[in-house]
Amino acid sequence: MTFRPLHDRILVRRIEAEQKTAGGIIIPDTAKEKPSEGEVIAVGPGVRDEDGKYIALDVKVGDRILFGKWSGTEIKLDGEDLLILKESDVMGVIEVSAAEKKAA
Repeated sequence: MTFRPLHDRILVRRIEAEQKTAGGIIIPDTAKEKPSEGEVIAVGPGVRDEDGKYIALDVKVGDRILFGKWSGTEIKLDGEDLLILKESDVMGVIEVSAAEKKAA
């Protein structure tokens, strides 16, 4: 199944935070906070200006973004938990430097 967001909405896959425990303490899944980082997997065409022309979004497919903890609407698509956000819910794009890309 495919999904095409409308207007200024984006489809995001959450990126799970690395699990680190101190002193061997295991935190149950129910106590963990959902991450506020994700990867954009689809974007809408943007919003229309007064002349009816689209104003493109600042995010694109493949961007890593930060968003508010309670932002968006959770959906399940093809068995995968995804999130639909408005672009205004995005706080910023995480840009990876060339050195960090090389190390990964």
